[in-house]
Order: sequence, then C-alpha cells, then structure tokens
Amino acid sequence: MNAPLRRSGVVILVLFGLLFANLNWVQFYKADEYRTHDYNSRVTVAEYETPRGVIEAGGTALAQNKTTDDELKYLRTYPEGKIYAPVLGYKPVIGGATGIESSENDFLSGASDKLFGDRLSSMFTGDNPGGGNVVLSLSTKAQEVAWKQMTNNQRGVTKGAAVAIDPSTGAIQAMVSMPSYDPNPLVSHDTEEAAKAYQKLANDEDDPLINRATGATLPPGSVFKVIVSAAALQNGYKTSSEIEAGSVYKEGGATIRNSEEEVCPGSQVTLKEALTESCNTGYARLGVALGADKVKDTAKAFGFEDDTLKVGDLDSGAGLTVAASRTGDIQNQDGSTDTAALAQSSLGQRDVRMTPLQGALMAATVANSGQQMRPYMVQKLLGPDRRTIYTAKPESLRDPVSSTVASDLKDMMVSVVENGTGTRAQINGLTVGGKTGTAQNAEGANPHGWFIGFAFDGDKPVSAVCVMLENVSGGHASAEAARIAGLIMKAAAGRGGD
Repeated sequence: MNAPLRRSGVVILVLFGLLFANLNWVQFYKADEYRTHDYNSRVTVAEYETPRGVIEAGGTALAQNKTTDDELKYLRTYPEGKIYAPVLGYKPVIGGATGIESSENDFLSGASDKLFGDRLSSMFTGDNPGGGNVVLSLSTKAQEVAWKQMTNNQRGVTKGAAVAIDPSTGAIQAMVSMPSYDPNPLVSHDTEEAAKAYQKLANDEDDPLINRATGATLPPGSVFKVIVSAAALQNGYKTSSEIEAGSVYKEGGATIRNSEEEVCPGSQVTLKEALTESCNTGYARLGVALGADKVKDTAKAFGFEDDTLKVGDLDSGAGLTVAASRTGDIQNQDGSTDTAALAQSSLGQRDVRMTPLQGALMAATVANSGQQMRPYMVQKLLGPDRRTIYTAKPESLRDPVSSTVASDLKDMMVSVVENGTGTRAQINGLTVGGKTGTAQNAEGANPHGWFIGFAFDGDKPVSAVCVMLENVSGGHASAEAARIAGLIMKAAAGRGGD
C-alpha cells in the first residue's frame, strides 16, 4: 500500500472513531437531555396529553386548562390575564416557563416525587390523573384592589409595584406589578404567533415582563429613615431623644434641605417628631453621627444585601427570585467613610436601592415585634384528586431588632400616619403605621413615590404593605402611594374593598 492510501485509511479510521465516540456520547450521556428538551416536539406532544395542574387562590382558578381539537390536547389559559401575570408567569409550548409556572413546574406537570404514588397507581388503573394543583396565599380581594388602584391611580403613573404580606406568617397577600402583560398569547399552540407576542413584550421599553415587586431596585427615599431610626434606637437613642436638625445641613460637599421650610426648622427635634415630619436634615445628621457601619449593619439585618431570597415554596425553596437591595459602599477610594454619601444615604438617596418586597418586609418586621418571617406564596400543594400533600408552615427568616425597638418603631410609624406625612393611609377601625418616601432619581425626571406600612386590628397585625410608584408628577409623590397602601391593607384585613 502506497503512502497516500495509508494516510487516507488512517484519516477514515480516525473519522469513524470520532463518529463512534459521538454516538456513544449521545446515547449514554446526552439522551436524557435531548429526550426532555423543550424543543423536542415528541416530548411536547406527550406533555400535552396530560392535564397540567391548576394554580389557584381563594377558590379562584388563576391558571387552568381547556381541551382542544389540535395536536396538543390541552391549552393553558389564564382567566385573570394581566392581574396575576407577574406572579404566575406562563408556560409556553416551546421554551421554558416563568414565574410560579416555572418554580412549581414539576408538581404542576405531575413529575414531582411528591406525586410518585399517583403515577404508580395510574400504571395499574390506566387513568391519567394529570399534574398536582398549587394553592397560593394571595387574597384575591387584596390583589384585585391593588391592581385596580395601581392601574387607575390618581396621578397617571404607568409603572410601579405593590406588595402586601401577613406580618405574622410571611404569606404574600397581594403582589402587583405594572405595566403587566396578558400571558394568554404567549402560550398559544401557534408557536409563531406566540413568538411574535413575546418579542413585542421583550422589545417594549417599559419592560412589562419584569416583576417590579421583586426585580426593581430603586432609591427608596425617606422610607429608609425607618432603618436609620432602628439603628439609632439600638444605639442608645429613645423616641424622645433630641437630634440636631435645622433648615439646611452641609456635609462633605452635600447640601441637605427639608422638603418644605416648615419641616423641622428648629435646631433640634425629637426622633419621633423627625420621622413624623420626615425631617431630612435631622436624619442626615443622625446617620453621620451613627456612622456608616451602624447604618449599613442595620440595613443588612433587615435583609439588605441578601441575594439568595426567593418567594414561593417554603418546602422546596423554589420561587420568584428577589433582587438584592443595597446600601452602597458609602466610602472614599481610600476606604474611609464618605460623609457626604452617608448623609445622603441616610435619606434613602445616593446609592441606596430597594425592592418593593424589601419595603414590605421592613414594615412587617416592625409589626411582628422585630421578627421577620420568611415570605412565601405557595400555601398548599394538592394532588390531582385534591387531597392535601403539603401545607406551608411559617418560618422565621431573621430577627433584625428586639421587640422593644420594634415597639418604639411602631409608635413612631403610627405617628407618621396619624399626625404626619402618611395620613392618606388611615383606615377606619384599624391602627395604621407607616412611612412615606419621595426619591429623586435621574436628573430632570419626576421622583418616585413610596409608602411602607402596616395595619393592626386590635393587637393583631393583619397586613404589611409597600407601594412604589415610578416618576410621579405634580409634587408629594408619596401621598398617592399612601392612599393606595391603605386600601390594599383594608382589603387584606377583610374590611371591604376600595
């Protein structure tokens, strides 16, 4: 055999060897991945032979199925459309699910180990039981009120979020994000039309696919004064302690002024009065006096810097991913404290960023005597026959402050609603506390309006809430947030609608 033929033979043998190796790789290592891949049409047809479980809240089906005459037997439908979309997400024919549809996919599809007995039974009976059902903790009344008030707010705001939590358990009572989207076109069996619907939403500059309640991090403004108040109370201050104030405060190149001339114009003000009036100069001075470490450590104790939190199922830990809230570094390049940044950060400005969920957790912690419960949304898991397989057992997440400090904060926040900037959150028959926040952001842009608060029915905390409205025009940006928050808590407490 001459040299060219030998070389050709070697090349062919090598190619056969590579082909054989690749076939073995596919057969033994990649088979499961390819078989279960979202784009495998045979898997898709088989998946739609089984009814997917229902997602529900308060006896209302929020995600369900209807039978069809096409190749895919069942069509996923979302009867409430935009109201619950940021929470539920959607389950498309091609591609991955989002929201609760994603985090509870195994249970809804019937593939979960929790449903092994059902699958085993079906092998003998021939029945096709379908997936399990997920019951959410959401109050449909509170959710509907939150959606209506947010989307029909009195200031014409088009972007924002609202979250309500049961302070004693951590159960999410309402979660709204606007703008939202209709998930129904995204799950169409016409995959080309579904893709077009998705691209339209993905290209929308208002980002309707983002759940702002868990994913938006924006400057919180004066609601951050609750954190600074907690830091002060933990370091020797009382609600009656006098702190320096005044109409103007200059620190390290930063000039701090109050929102209006009549706010704490005197040289001193009590801590309680400072929160009630939302005294900027007082809190800027207080933050500098406490120091950056105490402010940042207190914020961290409440949940800032936590990038591991998910809101969904306490049993599995799966759920909606929550963006981390941040205080910023508050330091110069040499590592020393940037006092100008500290003064501004103490007002919830500069580099402070917070999610609406974090705001609701802050209020819930105060209402629950200083104990922060882990937020969750999956209340129950039911089998295809609707027997109860799992019920959420509330668990503590952290203890940011003592019960004594929480009691003082509660007293201060109640004063805000009864005598100060948060009067629009008042609810007849309930004791309401809270804190307003107006946050400057991009130069020339309207400020964000915030309100965090809680409601008590007697001695029992019944709801804690955060409302955030982006770019509010017309002044007093937080007043509308406070009004909406009061109505959400009223609904969550079972005191009627809006």
